[in-house]
Amino acid sequence: MRAADRLDRLEGRARLTAPARQAVPVECFAEDLRRICGRFGVEPGAAAPGRIHGSVTTRHLARFETAIVALDAERVRRDARMIRADPGEHLFLLIQDQGHCRIEQGARATVLGPGDMFLADSARPSEFIYGADGSSQISIHLPRDEGVRRFGQIATGGIGIARDDPLATAMQAVLVRLTGADPATAAPLGEALMSLLGAYFRCVEAGLGPAGRPGDRMLADALRIIEDCARHPEFDVDHLAGRLGVSRRTLQRRFAALGETVSGRILRARLDLAWARLAAAGPDPRSGGIAAIAFDAGFNDLSYFYRAFRGRFGTAPGAVRRDAALAP
Repeated sequence: MRAADRLDRLEGRARLTAPARQAVPVECFAEDLRRICGRFGVEPGAAAPGRIHGSVTTRHLARFETAIVALDAERVRRDARMIRADPGEHLFLLIQDQGHCRIEQGARATVLGPGDMFLADSARPSEFIYGADGSSQISIHLPRDEGVRRFGQIATGGIGIARDDPLATAMQAVLVRLTGADPATAAPLGEALMSLLGAYFRCVEAGLGPAGRPGDRMLADALRIIEDCARHPEFDVDHLAGRLGVSRRTLQRRFAALGETVSGRILRARLDLAWARLAAAGPDPRSGGIAAIAFDAGFNDLSYFYRAFRGRFGTAPGAVRRDAALAP
């Protein structure tokens, strides 16, 4: 893997080293940006009129197309005319990797430094102000329809996620794992990222207060432990409470603020893991049967697994495996 495509652990956060910058005509840079992210207007800095020092490259993290954007523009904007010509189909989860950026969307103005995150809405006008200083960002493209369905209207119109928020730390950890994940683990990690975003928005809606409160940190730790340990059949609410050093009642109360239960979150993590392994296994006999995959995902009752799987995904485990085998 090239250094330009490597996610490193720096200062306790995920960091994607930006591709080498090169001087390109602003029109070429804008076209690369349009091809990957949609239509935007790019204003170069006064010191280099007509040119941008930077690049736009792509990769995939799980099922999400991801852009790495390095530039020294004065500003980048997306106005109503551009949206009409190129309707927005994504929510852009932006991670500021290097430099700084001021994002204005709707009534919000948010300044990002390295490690800060922002969920930008491609269906709403926006402006990204860089001040002609070198900047690089990771842009993970989430389907807008899915995001609105899962997160509600809070996900539209732009919202910032500070780097010191415990849930942001958990998201960064998932991104680190995603870069080197094989197909069997990429799908559940992608789902974990979406779940953590949902948890963050529910905390905001519930008015749980500023980032970094002990209760919020405990919740972020709980979500991380569930993703790590759900595959073990003996892992349950009591085990999780013990790992966190809190009572079962306290743990249930924190999850109630998210509109779910601890046991429900553990079950969802197991089902997502089973689905990912079934989809990755396809016809490969070395992957074992459905029973083996269910057990490896943390289930010890096969009939319960079948019922829960159909209840969550609306299809049988065998159908997921057959569809994967028939995929080109």
